[in-house]
Amino acid sequence: MNFTLRVWRQKNAREKGCLETYQARDISEDMSFLEMLDVVNENLVKDGIEPIHFDHDCREGICGACSLVINGIPHGGKKGCTTCELRMRNFADGDTITVEPFRAGAFPVIKDLMVDRSALDRIMQAGGFVSANTGGAPDANALPIKKDTVESAMDAAACIGCGACVAACKNASAMLFVSAKVSHLAQLPQGQVERVERVRKMVARMDFEGFGNCTNYYECEAVCPKEISVKNIARMNREFLKAITK
Repeated sequence: MNFTLRVWRQKNAREKGCLETYQARDISEDMSFLEMLDVVNENLVKDGIEPIHFDHDCREGICGACSLVINGIPHGGKKGCTTCELRMRNFADGDTITVEPFRAGAFPVIKDLMVDRSALDRIMQAGGFVSANTGGAPDANALPIKKDTVESAMDAAACIGCGACVAACKNASAMLFVSAKVSHLAQLPQGQVERVERVRKMVARMDFEGFGNCTNYYECEAVCPKEISVKNIARMNREFLKAITK
């Protein structure tokens, strides 16, 4: 398979970037999108051209690092799929593919397709955890939890923090990400002690980092590779209202 790539190249956050055109030749339909970029980069290096910079880690749809906008859609638009899991057979031979970084004020460009998503880490550091005193932890199986509650909490916990929800939202909102983290711990016994402070601190940090507000267009849910539900946003709003009225 052969493709024409229009790739965003940008030296750093301060300088302007532009789309440049490259050819991807003799690409196997079984390659992932990142493997295709590896092949393109090998040829660029042979030609003395600086390779395309992009972020990745696990290549198994777990880490959320592969933050690319492909043909205008974060992760390429295949439902429940990260960029590293996206196969080239999802494109037609001869296609022109546009590849850009996640675009949000809170995600400054590092170089080319790499953005700094550490704002999400700082939100987690603000309250997305359960504090534990030293000593032996109780057996998790000793804490009875309703099946529906466990499933709902674990569905929220599936969020990998990739930031696709932010990139898809016209307001660059991080509400789906934050609500998934809040919902996960708010529904489990281990998260009850810090429940009120958690949502206060995480929402405050989200606002401080410059993310926008949610206006219920559901683009976030549509592009989420782990199919996190927007129902979590409603749950977080309820948690927040309770927290600020106590």
